[in-house]
Amino acid sequence: MDEVSERDIIQSIERGFAVLLAFDADLPRASLAELAEKTGLSRPAIRRILLTLQRLGYVDGAAGRWSLTPRVLTIGAHYAATHGVVEITQPHLLRIVELTGESASFAQLDGIDVVYVARVHARRVLSHNVDIGTRLPVHATSMGRVIAAFAPADVVDRIIDEGGLPALTPHTVTDPIAFRDVLHDVRHQGYALVDGELEEGFLSIAVPVRDSAGEVVGALAWSTSRGRHTPEDVIRDALPLLLEGAEAVSADLQVISARPRVLPGGPRPGMFPPPPGH
Repeated sequence: MDEVSERDIIQSIERGFAVLLAFDADLPRASLAELAEKTGLSRPAIRRILLTLQRLGYVDGAAGRWSLTPRVLTIGAHYAATHGVVEITQPHLLRIVELTGESASFAQLDGIDVVYVARVHARRVLSHNVDIGTRLPVHATSMGRVIAAFAPADVVDRIIDEGGLPALTPHTVTDPIAFRDVLHDVRHQGYALVDGELEEGFLSIAVPVRDSAGEVVGALAWSTSRGRHTPEDVIRDALPLLLEGAEAVSADLQVISARPRVLPGGPRPGMFPPPPGH
């Protein structure tokens, strides 16, 4: 994208999204004061934004408290509808879950975070619950490392500089040089295994998913608990299924990219009867 000046940015839209994103698990129903404190915007500005969002159907207010409406889910639905890879990955994730009994996901990079865009849950649940739309730090997740390993150098620089590589457990890699070494290993071996760096006892593995041009567009990941599996188990049992699934997703993306979006002009076989005398 070409360099953009501040004059090209519509500040009201930026502020509107800041208010929408201020609602979360810790603040599902918020007052004007709470939203103002969280966003840094004034109460009058917050009020105008909320009234606008209410007219559009994205928030609702009662007794001085505001909350999101189900309509906000349509934003995510539009993303899935316009990105074929999300729909394509779902059956492959389901197969992996059925064969292993553990959760599987597809994630993509968004800024300096990795975001779940498709997921199939296993019946058992880890303490670190995640769902579609959940954002996690790149440096402490297998899927984040896979994506970063094949990303341009400036993307890795931004992850390190802006994210800061915080220690989430005593095992988290926080040194920038060590982190770059880890990414080098991931590129070499073709997968990332993270053991207890996001959460104690949380074990995950991920492989890259490539589009028809060979570019990495996301990561296919599988997660479990240290109480049920060892890293050796994961590499032996889950890694082959992930690699197979990633290859299948890439093949499906190849088919979609090769499929013509517009049918050629003129009659096609079977559409019309042949003219007399033919």
